[in-house]
Amino acid sequence: MNRRRFLTTTTMTATAMSLGLGKAAWAADPLKVAFMYVGPVGDMGWSFQHDQARLAVDAAFGEKVATSYVENVPEGPDAERVLTQMALAGNKLIFATSFGFMDAVMNVAAKFPDVRFEHATGYKRADNVATYDARFYEGRAVQGTIAGSMTKTNKIGYIGSFPIPEVVQGINAAFIHARKVNPNVEMKVVWAYSWFDPAKEADAATALIAEGVDVLMQHTDSTAPQAKAKDAGIISFGQASDMASFGPTPRVSSTIDNWAPYYVERVKAMLDGTWTSQGTWGGIGTGMVEIGVITDAVPADVKAEAEALIASIGAGTYHPFTGPLNKQDGSAWLAEGEVADDGVLSGMNFFVEGITAQMPQ
Repeated sequence: MNRRRFLTTTTMTATAMSLGLGKAAWAADPLKVAFMYVGPVGDMGWSFQHDQARLAVDAAFGEKVATSYVENVPEGPDAERVLTQMALAGNKLIFATSFGFMDAVMNVAAKFPDVRFEHATGYKRADNVATYDARFYEGRAVQGTIAGSMTKTNKIGYIGSFPIPEVVQGINAAFIHARKVNPNVEMKVVWAYSWFDPAKEADAATALIAEGVDVLMQHTDSTAPQAKAKDAGIISFGQASDMASFGPTPRVSSTIDNWAPYYVERVKAMLDGTWTSQGTWGGIGTGMVEIGVITDAVPADVKAEAEALIASIGAGTYHPFTGPLNKQDGSAWLAEGEVADDGVLSGMNFFVEGITAQMPQ
């Protein structure tokens, strides 16, 4: 350190102590918290919901925190650069909000042990790295119930982002519950290989509609599939955010990611010194997954069945992956009444029996 700077800093510290300020003076500095998004905050889906939660942190803590974000960060080397810049800028808590940021988080966290990192949907942890995820498959089970009851062609389309466990869980849960109410349902899957790409998502929706689907689901972040569904006169579901502007049709309900309570809780833990590395996986019961309003386009009896399913999942009396269930190749997976454990679900890399789409390798 430059000697003059050292002396100036020492003098300032001594003055603060003599005035009775000490630690309180330094504690007045806000906690800097940064958020890294894979898409734009205006995607009206995944990144939008994370940024709404960031704003909730601002509202909860006011001048005690200073939040910032970087949007449109590709999964890969660029993520490591952005995380490094965030740490160097003095952020002490950093939220990385996409699965593909995982290795970048671990690499940067090792270089900045005094910074705390939170990684969404990943599974790698360290002393200064926590993970958090939502049980999106619970919402997909509700969507499947509505979809299976409302389809007239018996063909349901699903736009997948990447063939990772959280997406595969959703496809399986939707199909299982569509088949429960309609044994003739087929599930057609198209992969966009992107989280947010309106053009690719629109193309995927067009391809599925051409195959005769009259219900469209998605695990991608833009509203492009909603627009295609509207043009085709079929129904769809909001993804990540409510997408209510497309109601009462094509959007007849939605799965909403509610990150705000978790973000507020973790920032509070930083402020009071109780933050620890942990893994969190919340669902309907914890409020991390919400089901958007089911519109009047859904028949009353179907709505009642969906609401009953929401209540039972939320109460913990029913699990969307309850046997008997087989894997796609016909091999036994879950026996009658057996419930899938979290370890299997978090690594799910197979479709259930009845889905004819092939799992990408």
